[in-house]
Amino acid sequence: MSDPVHIRPLDRDEIQLAVDWAATEGWNPGLVDAGAFARVDPGGFLVAEVDGRPAATLSVVNYDAHFAFLGFYIVRPDLRGRGIGWRLWQAGIAHAGARTIGLDGVPAQQANYASQGFHLAYRNIRFAGRVDGGDTSGEAVDLARVPFAQVEASDAQVFPAPRAAFLRAWLTAPGHIGRAVLRGGRLAGWGVARPARQGWKIAPLVAQDEAAAEALFAALMAQIGADDIIFDVPEPNGAALALARRHGLAPVFETARMYTGPIRPVALDRLYGVTSFELG
Repeated sequence: MSDPVHIRPLDRDEIQLAVDWAATEGWNPGLVDAGAFARVDPGGFLVAEVDGRPAATLSVVNYDAHFAFLGFYIVRPDLRGRGIGWRLWQAGIAHAGARTIGLDGVPAQQANYASQGFHLAYRNIRFAGRVDGGDTSGEAVDLARVPFAQVEASDAQVFPAPRAAFLRAWLTAPGHIGRAVLRGGRLAGWGVARPARQGWKIAPLVAQDEAAAEALFAALMAQIGADDIIFDVPEPNGAALALARRHGLAPVFETARMYTGPIRPVALDRLYGVTSFELG
């Protein structure tokens, strides 16, 4: 008998399927995430099909020769427990090859990920709440005024791999709002707010100190206005936790950031808001 499970890469215009399934699972993705995600690794988004219909999704995107990130691991509810997800997982891990793989997993699955060679690095805490606007009189400027090379260099301090193509798409995506703080003509911090299925996500927020982070957060809130805010904070950054609480946000969810091996050094004290739980 022929194998009823067929695994293949999603075409670029099919990646929206994984994003829509993530929304169904309550992950509240951004409205235009798929377009930017597709710029990283076109072969890194996989689907398992049964009888010609999608049964499970997974992304393992290769950023460079050393680092990949795993996300969108979703099996259709009516097909869970049949081993389809495991087969897709194995295909995704094979796609990464010898690269170190990162993921943001729910704590309940941490032991399962550990059994597959992932090791806990730290927790990310999702804060959420309603913020009634921000301050328009601060030092923040439109991020589009900043040379891209400066943004890319700043991102390289907080992310384990280069991702120029993704950043360009993320900064210019429809509806995304970017703000920056400049000091002496140099970039001291930058952040992006993106519209989600519900409210807005501050993703990422990168700053060299708490004052710059505060100015960025207030500037982004001023652009958004009164609305629901989601802010994913790396727990080791105490200043970021304080920033979220200072603006009335409360913890609602957490993930375990895990890696299979070594990564290049990242400055978590400069990372106030995570870009994406799906792509890092």
